[in-house]
Amino acid sequence: MFYTIADDLIFYQLLSFIKKYSNYELKLREYFHNKTKGVYPEFIVVINQFIFFFVKKKDYLNSNMHINSMRRQITKRKILIIRIEKILINLLFSFFPDLNIDDIKIEFDNRSGNREISVYFLFYEERGRAIGRNGDYIRAVNHIFENQVVFENNNIPLKVKCKFKK
Repeated sequence: MFYTIADDLIFYQLLSFIKKYSNYELKLREYFHNKTKGVYPEFIVVINQFIFFFVKKKDYLNSNMHINSMRRQITKRKILIIRIEKILINLLFSFFPDLNIDDIKIEFDNRSGNREISVYFLFYEERGRAIGRNGDYIRAVNHIFENQVVFENNNIPLKVKCKFKK
């Protein structure tokens, strides 16, 4: 991975999060607390069939032990536990925890003229898992970046794309 100073300014900028709760998300918060025996998520995002529980780094391993039982109880949704990170590049790695990311680059989209973050995978199967069925997971991640994440510097790419490294 070769980065320029401009890339570092984007990748290592600080983030904050917009925390809004609906009644359903408040119920999920209590469910998560009861299931993990004392861990409260920092915030919860529900997008289509995905439920994202964002937890502190110190609580991640403890809460991740209970993910299988939560998935068995809430069968119609895909439950994910994400480490909450204050730096963009660390948050990107948190969204793809079990996948081998080869490289992350900032590229320009020639059609729209916008910058985008390209996440490269070595294996086509891993790229497919990162995108999700019909692109649902990567759309949910982009929705979070557009609506829930506040960037320190507003001049950054908001689109995340998954690519296969040939």
